[in-house]
Amino acid sequence: MEAKPCSNSLAIKTTHVLPPDTNAFGTLFGGKLMAHIDDIAAIAAVKHARNPVVTASTDSVDFLAPVKVGHSISIESFVTWTHHTSMEVFAKAVTEDLVTGERRVSATAFMTFVAIDENGKPVPVPSVYPETDLEKMLHENAALRAKRRGERRRHSQELAATFGTKYAME
Repeated sequence: MEAKPCSNSLAIKTTHVLPPDTNAFGTLFGGKLMAHIDDIAAIAAVKHARNPVVTASTDSVDFLAPVKVGHSISIESFVTWTHHTSMEVFAKAVTEDLVTGERRVSATAFMTFVAIDENGKPVPVPSVYPETDLEKMLHENAALRAKRRGERRRHSQELAATFGTKYAME
């Protein structure tokens, strides 16, 4: 498989924030923003792999600024790193006051997707290479993030085994 630049997977989504998408404080529900991020990050992963993908993990979604009703939210994402069948995708959400034009980064996230075939089995993905300084910075630190993801996953598996399927109060 031929390696692809990070820029080939760039995906962007802009949405107008309306009252049904907001909480009692007039700001976008965090879960709604997370759904938008997952959607556009998955599109970036599919563009890179040219196969269907499933979300394997979300490292973090850091909410940095509120997204108010009437503003827009633009999310851009791209593949920063690959490993056999998985892809790390970076996403950045920017909110804009459509009246004043003021823009703020409202969230950042790293997610991992796995490419799958028609039977739901993982398939190899092309490697990715950075071109810009930002892409290079994200690419260079990706192996460390992947190591931390693995450690966190093992810890989560231990917790799942400890708690099992019974409700906590049973």
